[in-house]
Amino acid sequence: MPPPMSMQMPLGEGSDVEFSDDENIPLNQDLYGGSRRSVLETKNWDVLRSLPPSTGSLSEDNQKFLDVTIKILKVVTYLLTFGAVLVSGVITKGLVLLMTSQLKKTKQVPVCSNRYNSLLKEKDYMAIIPEEENVVWAWMILFCFIVPELGTWFRSTRMCVFKSWKAPFFGDFFFVWIFETFHAVGTALLMYVVLPDLDVIKGAMLTNCVAFIPGLFGLLSRTKKESRVALKVMIDLLALACQLTGFFVWPIVEYGKPNASWTVWIIPFAIFLTSFGWWENYVDRHSRVSIIKYFGGIKERLWKTRYFCYIFISLWKCLVFFGMMVICMSMRLTEINTIFELGEAFGAHKINFTEVRETLASNNVPDIDIVAPLNENISIDSQAGTPIYVFLIQVLTAWLCYIFGKFACKICIQGFSFAFPVNLTIPVSISLLITACGLRFENVCTFQYMPAYLFWECKNGDILHDFLNNDYAWVWLFWLLSQTWIALHIWTPKCERLASTEKLFVSPMYNSLLIDQSLALNRRRDDEGDVKTEELNLNPDEHENEVSQYYETISIHTDSSNTNAAKTKSSDHIIRIYATCTMWHENEEEMMEMLKSILRMDEDQSARRVAQKYLKIVDLDYYEFETHIFFDDAFEIADENEDENVVNQFVRLLVTLMDDAATHVHQTNIHIRPPKKFPAPYGGRLVWTLPGKTKIVAHLKDKSKIRHKKRWSQVMYMYYLLGFKLMDQPISVDRKEVIAENTFLLTLDGDIDFTPNAVALLVDLMKKNNNLGAACGRIHPVGSGLMVWYQMFEYAIGHWLQKATEHMIGCVLCSPGCFSLFRGKALMDDNVMAKYTTKSSQARHYVQYDQGEDRWLCTLLLQRGYRVEYSAASDAYTHAPEGFSEFYNQRRRWVPSTMANIMDLLQDYKRTVQVNDNISLPYIFYQTMLMGGTILGPATIFLMLVGAFVAAFRIGNWVSFQYNIIPIFLFMVVCFTLNSNIQITFAYILSAGYALVMCVVIVGMMLQFATEGWNTPTAIFFLATSGSFVITGLAHPKEITCLPCGLIYYLLVPSMYLLLVVYSCFNLNNVSWGTREVAAKLKKKTREELEAERKAAEETKKMKKKEGFLGFLHRDANSDEDEGSLEFSFAGLFKLMCCVHPKPNNEQQQLASIANSLDILKKRFENIESHIGIQPSARRRSTIHQRNSMRPDGTPSINEDINEFSDSESEESGPKEERDDLVNPYWMEDKALKRGEVDYMPGAEVQFFKDLIEKYLHPLDKNAAEQKKVTEELKELRNSAVFSFSMLNAIFVLIVFLLQLNKDTIHIDWPLGVKTNITFIEETSEVLISQTYLQLEPIGLVFVFFFALILVIQFVAMLFHRFGTISHILASTELTCCNKKAEDATEDAFIQRNAVDIVRQLQKLKGIEDDYDSDSANDGQLGRRKTIHNLARHAQKKQAIGTLDVAFKKRFFSISAEAAENGNEAETPVLGNMRRLSMRRETIKALAERRETVVQERRQSRMQTLGAKKVGHLFFFIEKYFFLS
Repeated sequence: MPPPMSMQMPLGEGSDVEFSDDENIPLNQDLYGGSRRSVLETKNWDVLRSLPPSTGSLSEDNQKFLDVTIKILKVVTYLLTFGAVLVSGVITKGLVLLMTSQLKKTKQVPVCSNRYNSLLKEKDYMAIIPEEENVVWAWMILFCFIVPELGTWFRSTRMCVFKSWKAPFFGDFFFVWIFETFHAVGTALLMYVVLPDLDVIKGAMLTNCVAFIPGLFGLLSRTKKESRVALKVMIDLLALACQLTGFFVWPIVEYGKPNASWTVWIIPFAIFLTSFGWWENYVDRHSRVSIIKYFGGIKERLWKTRYFCYIFISLWKCLVFFGMMVICMSMRLTEINTIFELGEAFGAHKINFTEVRETLASNNVPDIDIVAPLNENISIDSQAGTPIYVFLIQVLTAWLCYIFGKFACKICIQGFSFAFPVNLTIPVSISLLITACGLRFENVCTFQYMPAYLFWECKNGDILHDFLNNDYAWVWLFWLLSQTWIALHIWTPKCERLASTEKLFVSPMYNSLLIDQSLALNRRRDDEGDVKTEELNLNPDEHENEVSQYYETISIHTDSSNTNAAKTKSSDHIIRIYATCTMWHENEEEMMEMLKSILRMDEDQSARRVAQKYLKIVDLDYYEFETHIFFDDAFEIADENEDENVVNQFVRLLVTLMDDAATHVHQTNIHIRPPKKFPAPYGGRLVWTLPGKTKIVAHLKDKSKIRHKKRWSQVMYMYYLLGFKLMDQPISVDRKEVIAENTFLLTLDGDIDFTPNAVALLVDLMKKNNNLGAACGRIHPVGSGLMVWYQMFEYAIGHWLQKATEHMIGCVLCSPGCFSLFRGKALMDDNVMAKYTTKSSQARHYVQYDQGEDRWLCTLLLQRGYRVEYSAASDAYTHAPEGFSEFYNQRRRWVPSTMANIMDLLQDYKRTVQVNDNISLPYIFYQTMLMGGTILGPATIFLMLVGAFVAAFRIGNWVSFQYNIIPIFLFMVVCFTLNSNIQITFAYILSAGYALVMCVVIVGMMLQFATEGWNTPTAIFFLATSGSFVITGLAHPKEITCLPCGLIYYLLVPSMYLLLVVYSCFNLNNVSWGTREVAAKLKKKTREELEAERKAAEETKKMKKKEGFLGFLHRDANSDEDEGSLEFSFAGLFKLMCCVHPKPNNEQQQLASIANSLDILKKRFENIESHIGIQPSARRRSTIHQRNSMRPDGTPSINEDINEFSDSESEESGPKEERDDLVNPYWMEDKALKRGEVDYMPGAEVQFFKDLIEKYLHPLDKNAAEQKKVTEELKELRNSAVFSFSMLNAIFVLIVFLLQLNKDTIHIDWPLGVKTNITFIEETSEVLISQTYLQLEPIGLVFVFFFALILVIQFVAMLFHRFGTISHILASTELTCCNKKAEDATEDAFIQRNAVDIVRQLQKLKGIEDDYDSDSANDGQLGRRKTIHNLARHAQKKQAIGTLDVAFKKRFFSISAEAAENGNEAETPVLGNMRRLSMRRETIKALAERRETVVQERRQSRMQTLGAKKVGHLFFFIEKYFFLS
């Protein structure tokens, strides 16, 4: 049936049949197999509306607040990076040419006589550079070459020592050694032989000719697969010819001149050998030339062997360069030994200044006063430090040029801030050198900041005219253009954001003597193939066959029948994200935030998919998305039928909130299609299709059928999504490998709030490092009250300092399950997923495995060698405990599990360090220090309180000790003997008291600081800690509001670091979840729980009767059946019963007994029938058959469109309906789940879950004896932990306190804040001067420095991590103004760059029904609102569009090129609406052209399909005709 008129495309070319696909079907159509539509008609009396709120979530609000700031920051970064690369590159190039200019033999430089007092001011002098000056500059050039090579050696050594390495083949190492040797020899010849004898302008021009080998290898690496390959080959040949001219231009020009040097003939050899340094970047194993193909294989193998090779090659290049220096300089020096006389060279040596004699004509007689005297030679000492300063500046600027260039590549501003300044370096350098030489020629006193004898080798005369005419500037222009063409790839980067150095540059370092050429030619050519749009699955509703149901993102064509198929497809590299959310008892607000986040992801994914499908662009950030929600304990006993289960209130709440969440996100009232209902072996499944065509799959777990709790839900989705939906696919192993590497699980809690940008930032980290197993974001607590304020600061410093430090110096130990991204391949590795299924069998397992499951999973990843990282820019918001009790119970789980997992990692540190490249011994030492601080934290806080009491209340140490030990000891006794509620109440009271004490403590510290000064260790530590927190907060401007919460954090320090640790340790045997328990009490009990409670009560009653002193006297086994009206007993010794009568039977017990007997009989009858071969009764078959119907695709489904007569009538008229949990479970008839379609899981999937439950997830048997054993083991673990914990803290307190008491005997004098006492004795007139030092006990001082060391490490690591975070944010920020390179850029290019944003506007559901004007939410003036008109218009609407792609197509295919150009909105119905979406006329015109292209492609595809059908019909009739004949 065609769509209704309101949904059909406008008339015209866009209304062809091919556009009326399934995407035009609204989400609220009739879904039950009928032919009618479910039109949402609104009665006139019920047209009043409730508009969706305009306020977004915290994640959206904060993102909008920062967008403008980040864009401004990125513009500044563009300019600063451009300037830094250009300026540092020009300075580096200029200084290298300055150093080579000083190597010319017997160089003469005109000097300014005003600079030296010994020179006559009116005379002109020429400085003659001695050999000592040549030697020192030769060594400086050597050092400039060596510094980056030593950096390469250090990096290679670090990688091989701390990470894995692989030895290369001999042939690979040999060729790398040969090419690098050539490069070192060529560079040395260029620096020591060629450039010193050329003027500086020619030398700068010549450096553009060192790309011959890269150009040649690049030409030979081209393949026919490239576009316009013939044109590219022609330009390659032209560029090679230009480079080749550089070999001979200067030798030919200088040939025959009287002062020409033979060194110009070294130019071809020097630049040819130098160009070998960048061979690797221009070879490809797909080349048709065998030698280039072989070199391409070496290039690929060097990914793993590079650092091992360069440990030796970097040192070898230094030796080769040193040898070439000696050889080349021996030809310039009188004696070769001079080069080793470093004392004279680096010291102050004599430089001769000679007066310039004026040359006169022969017929002129000079005046006496202008004739030069005979003794005109004057010696002046050189400035010894000048070469060192030049060397340091050159090294620094070369490093800055490399660092800023790499930074520009990482944050995706490479075109403007890297390629542009690198290509400008030589032109700018030549321009400045021409200017400098001209100014120097005009006035030798121009550059006063340089030594008079130090300058570039310049020509005399008109420098600019000579450059343009005699120096063949036009030839240099060809050299520059040819180098630009050979390095053209630096203008079009394709690497991901924040790519690693190995992905950006071939060699990890640079050549500082040729900095601009090194950066351009060493930048990797990103020539990987793009993912083509035709290889993407952009129609998620198509191909709904059994294979695609397993894994919808994989092409349905398998590899089994095609032996010649490629091992992998480019589409296998597409990012696939499964959002996996575990839910239990979340409230409405929490569920709403999670659903809104999922719907935002759905909207973003739809925009990226539609942009590629209709606008024909390739989005590198495209991903496929699907959500899976796992509901623990999702069923309860039905009110109307105690024998059946229905979904609980939390599942009903999820179903109810789906429409509300969509309305909030899309800002218009829409209705999501009711969920499909699937019976499942584990309970049930609900499947929603969202407006963006992604799906939410809610897995409803019945704890009587499958193991519940969070860890087992994680096991369930790991095996389902990675095991069944990936490994069971009929595709090649190579494809599975690639897909697994690009499949990610986004773990979520049921209350999380995040944006698509936060997920994209985590994906960036995954793309950057294939060894990254997990990545987490910045978690922000949400809520109200003092406890939430405390957690705001606690979370802040935990992420600012601790996680940032772990990220920088090692690995993050815990990626929280509330918002983290896990790589599928990492989870599927050995000892990860399989070990994660381990059932807790020992006491410590319950603490380590079940109490902190996310931390244990990360521990398993770390022990397998994977890295875990933290992205501070990826923000997520979660609801935090608001009550003291809930908070303590949450931390009671976290503290022991954290310590248990860290101890597990530390105990196995040797193997972990060996396996994991990112974990080193210093990192293990850092974690050991933190663990020691955590264990001894209560003792430290206790001693702090004792000292504070002494300072504040002016009491003795022992009195203060007693005041503090009594409440702590009482709390320990309470924790050991009383229940948890009393413990928390006691902790609550003590926390309030200690908060008041902390106020006294701060006063006491201020008094102590005033008395002892601010130089004491306590004052310094206090100021350093507070200052570091403030600076850290200022470094996180978005989170600076967390700093005021530090006051609450300070007041609760004793509670959280003393009482909470004690509470957690003393309750180690309590392994309950602890949070959201209030909602659990509202849950109904299942039949199994009721039966178990009844049996437990009977057993308890029997045991009580046997507990008496003479219990053995109760001989009557049936005594429970009698009771008396009057009963007397005395302590169980005797019992007197009067007026005995039979005990009445409990009716419920009788009914339960009868039901059990009937169940037993039923099972026996069924067993007998199955053996005899009797089929089920016809009554049962007909009952089931009544509920079956056929869906349009031919598969059976349950028809819920049943006559609405009462269930009571059916029950009275016939027997009770037989039910099968995999066919017609009772819960699917719940009206709260809405009238969604009923479907069935494929047989393979049903069998998978049955096998999974049987092997890993079968419900745990509640064996009383085993539970008792576990309880006893947990108590033993608790007792041993309490003893160890108490003894360690007691010993530490005892030692430190005794040392404090005996501080006069055993102490350390603090050198700061010394007090000087001056005493005058009148009797003897003596003055006694004494100094009083602050006395510190040793261990306390060590502990202060211990915490100070941790603080310093964390602060420095935070600064480095902050820089990385800012880089990540800048890399993820797009600037349209900077992307538009010229004013005349085509609108088609604009659409290419901004396609996703354009689609986001076109697919908006708000306003698609021309209701912009009726949106009264934006009407600020009350008098202008047309309330009644708006309501009437709303009542006339029949149906709203519910899918984003349909909304896009309605706008997209309504665009008319003529109307867009002429601005005629009448011809284009929705054009006016699009203008309200802030689109320019040119953009709409370009969209119209795209629309015409899509129309033509659709028509052509349709004609081909019709042609194939006609040919098929023809062959069918021919075959039929001959068969009948």
